[in-house]
Amino acid sequence: MIVRRRNGILPETELQWEACMNNRKKVKLFFRLSWKTVPAYILMLVLYTVISGGQVVVNVVLPKFLIDELTGNREMERLLLFGGLVVLANLFFAWMNRLMKRCMDVQNVFVSQKMEQLLGEKIMSLPYMRLEEPYYLDLKERASFAFENQQAMRNMIIGLAELLQKGSTLLGLTVIMVTLSPVLVAVLLLLVGLMLLLQKRLAVYQGKIHDMILPLNRRYGYYVTRAFDGELQKDIRLYDMAGMIGERVDWYNHDMTNTFDRFRKQEGFFLGLYGVINDLQAAISYGYVGLRVITDWFGGRMGLGSFTMYVNAAVQFSTNITEFGQRVINLQKLLGYLDPFMELMELPEEGRDGEGVELEGPVESIAFENVDFTYPGTEKKVLDQVSFSVKKGEKIAVVGLNGAGKTTLIKLLCRLYQPQSGRILVNGRDITEYGHGSYMRQLAAVFQDYRLLDITIGENISCRAPGEDEGTVKKLVSQVGLAEKMEELPRGISTLLGREYDEEGTELSGGQQQKVAIARALYKNASLIILDEPTSALDPLAEAEIYENFNELAGGRTALYISHRMSSSVFCDKVLVIDGGRVADFAPHEELMKKEGSLYQRMFHAQAENYA
Repeated sequence: MIVRRRNGILPETELQWEACMNNRKKVKLFFRLSWKTVPAYILMLVLYTVISGGQVVVNVVLPKFLIDELTGNREMERLLLFGGLVVLANLFFAWMNRLMKRCMDVQNVFVSQKMEQLLGEKIMSLPYMRLEEPYYLDLKERASFAFENQQAMRNMIIGLAELLQKGSTLLGLTVIMVTLSPVLVAVLLLLVGLMLLLQKRLAVYQGKIHDMILPLNRRYGYYVTRAFDGELQKDIRLYDMAGMIGERVDWYNHDMTNTFDRFRKQEGFFLGLYGVINDLQAAISYGYVGLRVITDWFGGRMGLGSFTMYVNAAVQFSTNITEFGQRVINLQKLLGYLDPFMELMELPEEGRDGEGVELEGPVESIAFENVDFTYPGTEKKVLDQVSFSVKKGEKIAVVGLNGAGKTTLIKLLCRLYQPQSGRILVNGRDITEYGHGSYMRQLAAVFQDYRLLDITIGENISCRAPGEDEGTVKKLVSQVGLAEKMEELPRGISTLLGREYDEEGTELSGGQQQKVAIARALYKNASLIILDEPTSALDPLAEAEIYENFNELAGGRTALYISHRMSSSVFCDKVLVIDGGRVADFAPHEELMKKEGSLYQRMFHAQAENYA
């Protein structure tokens, strides 16, 4: 097989070497993450390896001396000594093994969960733009699939422990076997190599089946999940979609069953050959050692003690080296499953606290200077040479037709994306120069697709533990118009949002949830408030109430908000009109209404006529 590269041709041997280096790199990354999160686990792994390997070697060697004494002089003191050593050694190793296994079982679960936590933290620390790109969304999905569906990390942790244990056992057994016959060791290794080759081919085939199953499983999982999705049940019943969804589930299930059926047949063939070779190994080992007892064809005859030791060593050697190879192949497979996780963990992160200049004090000014932006993977400019400036305390309405670039402008200001050219300045400094944490502390935003959690209403507002700063939360609840609703609830702001986990929870309407989101933004007490369609789910009266009180709610803070309801512009100091990614106008409402035929005037009159 030849694979072409930009710089020439890469032979298959080099590909194998590169794959080996990549696997080593992944294992090193795994140990680095483990040491970073649970250093005691690595030390326990080493101790477990030594103890497990020592038990096998001791049980092979000690019985030799006991049997030799039983068939020889039969001195009582020596019999008691060797018998006692065998019993005590096994008691010690049995106790240590149980203790270490229990500790390792706990640590394996803990390390696996810590790795999942690291994955979540990593996703949270990635630049937001990565989470909207299809490649990185797929990478995140594949990394999560390896954890949740294949238990790849847990199996890898267990596999590494077993691999090290088999390796330490083999080291001791090899020393014993070489003293018997290097030729026998070579023959056993040859047969083991043949077995590993069969296992390798089966693992490769299994990898191909996995690649075929993964997209089918995603689609199968998608339709099964939709069938249980509470938010879709109304539409499923109203439009009679149950039959269609059921047919999709049956089709993908049938396809996966056929694929697994082909794999099981192939697996049976390989395992049959594997069993034949394994029996051949045992026959050669027993035959050779037996001949050494009754003949001197291959060297001096050996006693029953040596016979027992070498037979045990040969059997243990064959078993352990086969299992060692199996662990190696299995780990290679697991490392393949964990490729997305490893790639994700090495992605550059968003700037952390301590990096960049500290944004001290409130936002005094905002300035966009010739900002251009195009979403990754597209060619059309969403923002084109956008320039405007905002002073401290100003309330700015951002209006424009759908797709004009309003929300994108806000995302850039929130550092969710970075412009291709131009600069965004806060207090006269490029926002990318500020430390991420200090910058974000000065921003509070409510987007169209905001989310609330199934925790208490108060926790959703404060994002803190229950009971903290209840006075401020209750004040904000009243200011956004939720006081009456809270009085209806037995637990008030301590009521759980949603009934999925608590029958006494409450289901708020869309408008009420939006008010909770606005209260959360105000609670943060940031110096810049950004609201993207903040009243889209509110009725006209509630909307008017929010707008009329908005200046009071925002206080002296700078505020930017997007709304398709033009009446909201009346309450603002200025209106920023975006048309096709460019700034069409930027002036107070009264001034813009005097511009005959302007986009803003046409939009305002069109909406006013509909209301009339």
